[in-house]
Amino acid sequence: QVQFVESGGGLVQPGGSLRLSCTASGIIFKLYTTTWYRQAPGKQRELVATITNGGSTNYADSVKGRFTISRDNAKNTVYLQMNNLKPEDTAVYYCNSGFGPSSWGQGTQVTVSS
Repeated sequence: QVQFVESGGGLVQPGGSLRLSCTASGIIFKLYTTTWYRQAPGKQRELVATITNGGSTNYADSVKGRFTISRDNAKNTVYLQMNNLKPEDTAVYYCNSGFGPSSWGQGTQVTVSS
């Protein structure tokens, strides 16, 4: 059974930084494209950043230049480095590699507030 687990969220002031981590069980993680998503209260889940198994990346316009997605295949982990955080980045962040509903983790809460 495939299962994703996110960690690293927290409360941070505007302009601050956080690094989120994503791990997966049940798959050879490094073979898959992995995407970070986020969902703010009352809003639909949105794509934040994607990294392919070859290391190519793609970002939502709202986070370009501030967020960096990367992967450490030796640690079976995908990261999301978030810098210059804004209040509008407040959301629950999830990761997935295109698997079904049962694979989604609980997410990690990011709150940007002074």
